[in-house]
Amino acid sequence: MKVVWRDIKAARNSYAVLYAACRQAGYTLISSDRSEGEVTCYSVNSINEPQYRSEIREAEGITIVGGPHASASPLEVGEYADYVIIGEGEKTLPRLLDAIMTGSTAPVPGVATKDGITQSDHTVLLDAYPCFLEVKGFLEISRGCPHACAYCQTPRIFGHRMRHRSIDAIAASAARVSDARFVTPNALAYGSDGRTPRLDRVERLFQRLAENRIWFGTFPSEVRPEWISDEALDLIRCYTAGRKIHFGAQSGSDTILSRINRGHTRADALDALDLCKSHGFTPIVDIIVGFPGETGEDLEMTIDLVRSIIRHGKVHVHYFMPLPGTPLAEAEPTPLPQDIERLFGSLALSGRLTGYWMEPKRRFLNLSGDNEVI
Repeated sequence: MKVVWRDIKAARNSYAVLYAACRQAGYTLISSDRSEGEVTCYSVNSINEPQYRSEIREAEGITIVGGPHASASPLEVGEYADYVIIGEGEKTLPRLLDAIMTGSTAPVPGVATKDGITQSDHTVLLDAYPCFLEVKGFLEISRGCPHACAYCQTPRIFGHRMRHRSIDAIAASAARVSDARFVTPNALAYGSDGRTPRLDRVERLFQRLAENRIWFGTFPSEVRPEWISDEALDLIRCYTAGRKIHFGAQSGSDTILSRINRGHTRADALDALDLCKSHGFTPIVDIIVGFPGETGEDLEMTIDLVRSIIRHGKVHVHYFMPLPGTPLAEAEPTPLPQDIERLFGSLALSGRLTGYWMEPKRRFLNLSGDNEVI
């Protein structure tokens, strides 16, 4: 049975992860830029899903769709896909391929169709699967998040309890690459419960990967601002190659931060900026504009924070997008004033700001091809 993985830029690390899991089960996922073969697998998010909907619906073979959007809206996706994988795919995808191969009609746990959902019966043990094999990707060191940011799908898909890959398992995958780049909801939370740092475990990870050039605290292993400390930055400076720290401030308004259940304050972001500067790191800071109910005063506080950031760092800005499966799924974004759009455009031209600050519909009119989620 020929099983194809549809090549989508934003899902290339998912390909590395699931290629490895399927290889262990005896299946090879063949990357392709189109639907072909008996089975084609897709991983989509809520930004790029509209781009692939017609292709999936019209595909001649069997279609399997996973990813953040499919996990959050399985019955919707099941209207045009044959099968929908909900949540983690390492065990579920090979199980589903087995069922397709043998012609079994028994429901597969963690899979939905247009007729309904069969709930998953497991949580993935990360050490049971390598980070990647021949298809290289990032070193996923942790999964899950104890925070409950109202706009974020991560804890709804992977759970509120953090799970960590062991240092031995991480090192085994890291031996395949020269540069160690990580993916995790909060890099500094490695080995911890996600609430209280265990920097001793972070240091042991660094020591074990001494043969690699280590990149830590930058995309896709960002950190939270309240986790940035003198001790943490000393560790990163001592063991890693990077001199940038990427963290999410999200808003300069404490009112907005409280409303979205972010779990930190504006002061935490400002302290993180000062710490980065004093330790010789360039801060790269995520900001979201257009939150539901964002007032002019809230936005002005965010712009003031942006001005503080660009004195010594860079801003990565996003326009709020309501994501399915989150508490703000049905919320309306607040329009961004034209003068702020012009300000962001000017800062982008000067190289101090990146990202997307248009509404998604307007963005689609200006972009073609795959949209990478950063």
